[in-house]
Amino acid sequence: MAAQMLLLLLLPFLFHLSSAAQLYNIADYGAKPDGSHDSASQLTIAWTKACFSTVPATLLIPPGKFLVSQALLQGPCRNNKILIIIKGIVMAPSSYTSNEQWIIFKRVNGLTISGGVLDGQGQALWSCKNSNSKCPEGATSLSIAYSNNVWIDRVSSVNSEQFHITIYRSSHVKVTRAVITAPFDSPNTDGIHIEESSDVEVKECRIGTGDDCISMGPGDSNVWIENVRCGPGHGISIGSLGSSSKQDGVKNVTVKNVEFSGTENGLRIKTWAKPSNAFAQQILFQNATMDNVKNPIIIDQNYCPDHLDCPNQSSGVQISDVTFRDVVGSSATNTAVKLDCSKSKPCEGIMLQNINLGYNGSSEAEMVSNYYYHA
Repeated sequence: MAAQMLLLLLLPFLFHLSSAAQLYNIADYGAKPDGSHDSASQLTIAWTKACFSTVPATLLIPPGKFLVSQALLQGPCRNNKILIIIKGIVMAPSSYTSNEQWIIFKRVNGLTISGGVLDGQGQALWSCKNSNSKCPEGATSLSIAYSNNVWIDRVSSVNSEQFHITIYRSSHVKVTRAVITAPFDSPNTDGIHIEESSDVEVKECRIGTGDDCISMGPGDSNVWIENVRCGPGHGISIGSLGSSSKQDGVKNVTVKNVEFSGTENGLRIKTWAKPSNAFAQQILFQNATMDNVKNPIIIDQNYCPDHLDCPNQSSGVQISDVTFRDVVGSSATNTAVKLDCSKSKPCEGIMLQNINLGYNGSSEAEMVSNYYYHA
């Protein structure tokens, strides 16, 4: 009798809990898990309902293959607790277009994306680019723009046409336990690119692509990168900076407990050799392991990819207060540390502490630097 009375007392509370969270399954709106029918409109309908819900909402992409041509999922929303659970595979069209983004979340506050696979199907576009044909730039697979309080967890991104994940003009964004993959020769397939954003965390990710594993552009601050394995790819890079005369800088970046295997670079800061008011300051690289990396530590203030249209001036980007600490392993070249700093704005406060990098069986590799940096 007492148990029955307790159940009666709890019923209103249990009913409230069951009705508090709304579930929106894209299959309920006609999405087909066959990989051939475009489910973009069904995804957008489910997003709109979740966004306009006045209580926490869950958007479900069930098991199966769902083709999505392009999706702009936009706020502001009426609630700040939207959970997207991906159980299946979301596929981009295999025929490339000129779209700059494939799936983009814009002006959203309070979003979690959990699990699943995003397949950018970029092979056709890479073939076009590698044949020196005139091709579109390609699409970024997942873009977070003008948004706050976003968590991307356990998402796998494969074969993006261009960048895999971008974080732009956003704050308090976390990317955890992501697996990002593309072939080593796939052009411009950066794993995670962060620009004009603050308070960003990237933790416990495995990234292997044809470009930077993680890149940080102008306007970034308070970025924390930890427990990341990188390879293949071009390493973890700050920059390029200084492409224009008036540009925001990068400050307060921590990169620690990272591993690089067979990458072009390890820890890199790169700037264009031209006048600019940009800067890179308060940077800490700590506890990095290199395995056959061509440029384990590099500051390059004469950055010019493919040596085409190089300005051949002096970089105006001020690099200061940068520490490389506890960097060990092997270099694929005899020059393990290269500090190529600006003549007009010499690097300041560059600290190298406990660097142990070998080459070709030797215990130490060389450090090459110019006269334009000060410890």
